[in-house]
Amino acid sequence: MSKPGTATAPASPVKLATLVGLWYAGNTFYNIYNKKALNMIEAHWFVASAQLVVGIFISLAMWLSGVRKTPNLSQSDIMACMPIGLFACLAHCGTVLASAVGAVSFAQIVKACEPVFAAAVGVLVPPMDVKPVLAYIMLIPIVGGVGLACIKEGKGVDINVPAFLFASLANAAASLKGKLGSSVTKSLKSDPSKNMDAANVYGVMNMISFMFTIPFVVFTELPTLSETFAKAAEEHGSSEIIKNIVISGLFFYFYNECAFAFTSLVGSVTSSVLNTAKRVIIIVVSSIVFNEAMERNTVIGSAIAICGTFAYSLTSKKPAPKTKAA
Repeated sequence: MSKPGTATAPASPVKLATLVGLWYAGNTFYNIYNKKALNMIEAHWFVASAQLVVGIFISLAMWLSGVRKTPNLSQSDIMACMPIGLFACLAHCGTVLASAVGAVSFAQIVKACEPVFAAAVGVLVPPMDVKPVLAYIMLIPIVGGVGLACIKEGKGVDINVPAFLFASLANAAASLKGKLGSSVTKSLKSDPSKNMDAANVYGVMNMISFMFTIPFVVFTELPTLSETFAKAAEEHGSSEIIKNIVISGLFFYFYNECAFAFTSLVGSVTSSVLNTAKRVIIIVVSSIVFNEAMERNTVIGSAIAICGTFAYSLTSKKPAPKTKAA
């Protein structure tokens, strides 16, 4: 730990490149195994919840073994984290459900619209965060690109409405999580006595997110879960279902921890830019693995939307205030 008043040495390019590579690989494999699990069992809230349980076991193993310091949080700290955990839960579950009812590539295209939601949340939820005008202009190609991707040749507008709504829920929740969470997590990280580095922040949020998934599973799937699992096991084998859920949960935890670590080193703007580039890889890989059709409009529209998201990330950072000369 650096002493007060001393500058922290910047992370090496090798470390940053390694984190990005692991983040991208983990996210890609997560989407593959997540879709495989969802294709096997029609209990999508359960799958999303079970993936978080895998992460909880990893965190507990790290803390109990002493590999990482155990978070030292007060009741007020935990209560402050609750809204962030709720929106993290909805962001995760919205993405899982979008991939369950539609193509992974389509879910990722719609999720490229997240800056639109983030811009709206920034203005509507206090404290107001107004971006430079150019950043708002960049929202136009994002919306236009997603719209073009939804136009099928010879069919006109063809939208998978449930997938679109679930992906939009994920976008809104992720934007609210970012808005409400930045000040809370910054405060927790700044107090060394709380042991809340980037990895522990994610571990705690993962636990709270799981807690919020329980009511959704109970009210939507629990009454028929045993029957649904038995039917899926008869067709695919219980071990294969469990394998895909566990592996997807491992990759989910793994890639998020890498993403949190990278963001803590370089800041949110650089992380947002690379998060945009990540979507290209997922769209291409999922289209190949799951044989998802990519028509010309889908390719062009998604490219426009992703470029718009990339541009928004670069232009949304406010210029540093000029210091007056003494």
